[in-house]
Amino acid sequence: MTVLALLDYASVLVFALTGALVASRAQLDPVGFAFVACLTAVGGGTVRDLLLDRHPVFWVGQPAYILIATAAALLVFFTAHLVESRYRWLVWLDSFALSIAVAAGTGAALALDKPTVIVVLMGMATGCLGGLMRDVVCNEVPLVLKQGELYVSCALFGAATAVATTALGLPGLPALGLCALVCWSLRAGSLLFGWRLPVYKSRPPRQ
Repeated sequence: MTVLALLDYASVLVFALTGALVASRAQLDPVGFAFVACLTAVGGGTVRDLLLDRHPVFWVGQPAYILIATAAALLVFFTAHLVESRYRWLVWLDSFALSIAVAAGTGAALALDKPTVIVVLMGMATGCLGGLMRDVVCNEVPLVLKQGELYVSCALFGAATAVATTALGLPGLPALGLCALVCWSLRAGSLLFGWRLPVYKSRPPRQ
């Protein structure tokens, strides 16, 4: 099994757990849990593969990804009531899933020798779009769009780190490890210490 496949498996598992936690907050049935978990788990990777023209799409070629996401959904369905703060678990699991998925998307684009801009965008898409789909479907405020929070910017800097270190001659695996580390560190800093980006504030027009 390749490193990229392992990253995809890991991101699918952790993103599926976050999807199931959001489904628990929405009080869905087991089928709803499985749907949201699978959507979250493979959404970003599906967009990545379609844009990169990778055939077949990763979970179509290997249905085990869907089975893993469904198993994660059922696990959460039967255990979510044991968790004291599901939202706290959600945001932290999502931070890990984000960092893993950004590394997976970045690595997939690097393996195809895509231009720098495309590599960074594929890392961002893989990391952010599944969670965005999850939150929109379940009528949650998307974590991606929380006011001022570092999220998409974490994916941007993580993917850019992989591109820069690869250009400097660092092998693929350490470069992707640094990508995930930078991404997660920024997201964790936002959650723990309130790191924020400045937000736009409207001003009354001048007379």
